[in-house]
Amino acid sequence: MPTGLKRLLRHIAIDVSPLRDSRDYRLLFASGVITMFGTFITMVAVPYQMKELTDSYLAVGLVSLAEFVPMVVCGLWGGAIADALDRRKIIVLSELGLLVTTGALTVNAMLPDPQIWVLYVMGAVSTGISCLQRPSLEAVFQQVVKHEQQGAAAVLSSMRWNFGAIVAPALGGLLVTSFGPAAAYGLDTLSFVVSLVLLWRIRSLPPAEDAAPASLKSLVEGMRYAMSRPDLVGTYLVDIAAMVFAMATSLFPFLADELRAPQALGLLYSAGAVGALVASITGGWAARVQRQGLGVIIAATLWGVAVASSALAPNVWVVFVCIAFAGAADMVSGIFRMTMWNQTIPPELRGRLAGIELLSYASGPMLGNARASLMANFGGTRYSLGAGGLLCVAAVLGLASALPKFRRYDARTDEHALAEKARREATAV
Repeated sequence: MPTGLKRLLRHIAIDVSPLRDSRDYRLLFASGVITMFGTFITMVAVPYQMKELTDSYLAVGLVSLAEFVPMVVCGLWGGAIADALDRRKIIVLSELGLLVTTGALTVNAMLPDPQIWVLYVMGAVSTGISCLQRPSLEAVFQQVVKHEQQGAAAVLSSMRWNFGAIVAPALGGLLVTSFGPAAAYGLDTLSFVVSLVLLWRIRSLPPAEDAAPASLKSLVEGMRYAMSRPDLVGTYLVDIAAMVFAMATSLFPFLADELRAPQALGLLYSAGAVGALVASITGGWAARVQRQGLGVIIAATLWGVAVASSALAPNVWVVFVCIAFAGAADMVSGIFRMTMWNQTIPPELRGRLAGIELLSYASGPMLGNARASLMANFGGTRYSLGAGGLLCVAAVLGLASALPKFRRYDARTDEHALAEKARREATAV
């Protein structure tokens, strides 16, 4: 093999050392694959079922809007309890709660006349539970993975997420169109059962002895810390802007019909994950980038360009390519953001900051899908995609100009990154 090719392969190869070195990370990784598999199937089934029951853009878009308040409240509180309680216990109990909600969706779908309100209520409840769990899951990585392996863990976690995001939506589209939503929800319920078995084996992860109890005061403390760091604020605001203006998965059922390819619904949902998986598999280089702030800005801009381009696509395959490119850009942005968070935030604040992070990467898609549905209601699907993508580019570039510390962030010189690295080294000794 030529020397140049060997060097290129080493540059893009994935570092699997977190899986090799940490048993708990392996269990979390496996659980995440299984859970994501079921969750993405349900992600296809809910809007499909709502469209079949109502044939309304607004009804589909309101599913995301109904999940917004539980996401905000439970995301912040989930961050507070992640720093105050045993994170393993939070993760396991939340997983059990999610199993119950998918079971309720299954039962409702099996009724002769499925109730629309159940989709809204269970969507809100499951979102609330997920947001209670997510900060603990994010904070756990800092505990079970070495400091110098955080970039590699971010790449692996993104690859895990994308594996489910590619296969599951395609299977979900096949299940709901061939066997109905009940089959999709039932498979998701089974995935939570298997995931619970894996999560149960993770060691106890108690809080620090001097951990602040979960309270409004502790939440405010976390928010103050986040606001004191322009680099962190930049990761939140850029991602929110990108998602609010360019996220449009709620349009996929309608776009598939307009392209005269309703059978390609699952393909559209999988497209972003295909691009993201390619970015993950070849993402060894991303773990070595030190200017993550600039990387987030570039990736978010490319995400908006790709979404805007999909508005001009003449057929489902060109749309697929555009969405795949958008997914790759979004995944690179996510790798950079996760690396910054895990390498610079003190462990005693990691859970609360993870709750704030959750608001940034979860609220954006919810509001974005509602925005996309409203714009489509007035101007059509293509108008919503094109205008949203262009607004995304403008917003990201504006934030980049307004946040110079975020744009210039460098892990090699940043005081927070250096302090956390020194702390981890001292703890290891």
